[in-house]
Amino acid sequence: MQTVATLDRPVPQPVRPDADGASATVLRWSARALVATVWISTTLFGLYILAFYAGALAEGEMARWNGVLPGLYQRDAHAATAGIGLHFATGGLILALGCIQLIGAVRDRYPALHGWAGRVYVTASLLTGVGGLAFIAARGTIGGVVMDVGFALYGVLTVLAAVQTIRHARAGRMEVHRAWALRLFALAIGSWLFRMDYGFWIMLTGGVGHTPDFRGPFDRVMVFFFYLPNLLVVEAFVRARRVTAGPALRMAAAGVLGGATGFLLLGTYYFTKIYWGPAILDRLVG
Repeated sequence: MQTVATLDRPVPQPVRPDADGASATVLRWSARALVATVWISTTLFGLYILAFYAGALAEGEMARWNGVLPGLYQRDAHAATAGIGLHFATGGLILALGCIQLIGAVRDRYPALHGWAGRVYVTASLLTGVGGLAFIAARGTIGGVVMDVGFALYGVLTVLAAVQTIRHARAGRMEVHRAWALRLFALAIGSWLFRMDYGFWIMLTGGVGHTPDFRGPFDRVMVFFFYLPNLLVVEAFVRARRVTAGPALRMAAAGVLGGATGFLLLGTYYFTKIYWGPAILDRLVG
């Protein structure tokens, strides 16, 4: 059967075809469902980023950026604006390219395309991380020191994962390369999950622990939560695919992937209906 996505690939070792085949099958299909959901949702979010942020930039109305996260744009802060603009522009690109890179059929049938798209993807990831770090260094974040640390760590990890992804690919260590590519994509979708997590929290609790200056207790958790759990999910999958993994570990990993899929499906529906869809349609119609 044709592999659908990188998450279906053995990382870093193949699954043994023995009596544990049922758990391996459940894990494989859980991974496929998550990949399909991520592909659809991040593509929509990437289009939204390009429509909203790039559209505001093209029209010279960058102050609209502050409607989503206050303090992103200030007229005289040229270095900070350039950094965050670079972060958004390349961030939208890596969401779209990352989804393509996850498709195993593209990699198998068109390895040259996969390779060149991967180079662009890694370069864009590096620029995204550097752009965000430049913004933090130039101006800091609205949330103060805690948000500065959380977002800076996110930028550093993104740069590290990008470097490791390309380094292992060039060295021919393809299984290690794929594991780092998964980590990089888990980080790349962080900005998408940041908005989704806030949307759910405000919808369910009315915004308990969130303050306008992003310094409430919920805000302080979120500056780390929007990317660290992503990495844990990837690590769970990587370890569950090892030849030594038992059926219990695989089923647990499948449960984690299934829960993530359900959360993302629900979030994608509401965000597309309320935010992403109208912004994309407005750009297309306008």
